[in-house]
Amino acid sequence: MINSGISIKGNRMSLELTEKHEDIHAALGLSPDIGRGGTDDAINSVLAQIEANAEKAVAIGEAGLDFQDCKTNEEKERQAVSFKKVIELAKDLEKPLVVHARMAEAEVLELVRNVDTVIYHCYSGSPETMREIVDAGYYISLATLVCFSEHHQALAAEVPPENLLLETDSPFLSPRKGRNEPAYIVDSIPVVAQLKEMEPAEIARIVTENARRVFKI
Repeated sequence: MINSGISIKGNRMSLELTEKHEDIHAALGLSPDIGRGGTDDAINSVLAQIEANAEKAVAIGEAGLDFQDCKTNEEKERQAVSFKKVIELAKDLEKPLVVHARMAEAEVLELVRNVDTVIYHCYSGSPETMREIVDAGYYISLATLVCFSEHHQALAAEVPPENLLLETDSPFLSPRKGRNEPAYIVDSIPVVAQLKEMEPAEIARIVTENARRVFKI
């Protein structure tokens, strides 16, 4: 299991979970919201925390661009400046980069093209941009939205198995009543299997192998 942080507190919690549970692995990130509205000191503190604890993490992220709540081009640019710093960290540390991209999937792709391994967390963009991401050799991670969203089901049907990861994005996007849980990943597997005309066990094997290869776990 990969648990991603996006702030000082969230990154600290991810690190604490890895110390308590051998099957939980940390990713350390910087929220686009902090990049957009945080002070320079706040942003630099998170970046310093990531760098100081990178050897305990299997990936950098999540981090990226989220244009949904950006009201001005200046806010978008502030996000981009912070994200570029995270990109450089991931490259310097030779870690996979988990990206958050909402209403900015193509913009993120242009910024990460020199990163070896990129995972598009909770991908919700267009099929066209997804094809570009896959052509670049990167990974599409689909959340449990795939259980009930026709758009995400169309993405799941098209993405090549070798570029596919599955996630829950807990506690959000639950396929069941109430909050989402990591265990609900099992709900996505038969849905994706049916869409791809494959056996559920085969989908489970492929996405598990992909995750182990990407995160070296």
